Amino acid sequence: MSTSVPRTATVTDRLVEANRAYAAGFTDPGMGARPVLRVAVVACMDARLDLHAALGLQLGDCHTIRNAGGVVTDDTIRSLTISQRALGTRSVALIHHTGCGLQTLTEDFRHELELEVGQRPAWAVEAFRDVDQDVRQSIQRVRTSPFLPHTDDVRGFVFDVTTGLLREIAPNS
Repeated sequence: MSTSVPRTATVTDRLVEANRAYAAGFTDPGMGARPVLRVAVVACMDARLDLHAALGLQLGDCHTIRNAGGVVTDDTIRSLTISQRALGTRSVALIHHTGCGLQTLTEDFRHELELEVGQRPAWAVEAFRDVDQDVRQSIQRVRTSPFLPHTDDVRGFVFDVTTGLLREIAPNS
């Protein structure tokens, strides 16, 4: 006779339970995948950024692409390309923020991972020291991508995590 030890609830269990409660009152909003405002927002994954609230967005208004640092990587370009070419977006807003964790890392992080797991990650850390300059670099990466047909309305910002305000960053001329 086997006795099972009760499993401790995890954070994921909590999320699944919250989803059950959400689904109980859910009604299909009847919208498609095309963002109403025809904008894609690229931002950091930082948990302090409530993008919809900070930007006055509603469900269905935009595509949101998030990663560590909000940097424009090959995968970000992939998502933006699909967003523009298949789903009709025309504008891109890039949002970095103050106090970003990527400002405390270096590419040595990859080397340390290689030593730990015996394999070097295929991706770059994309760490940076100057958030404004990294926003400029991200703007440039979007504007020069051959895959993106709509690069006239690409703007970059730094979100201040203590005030909630956006500060626009002028691109390199």
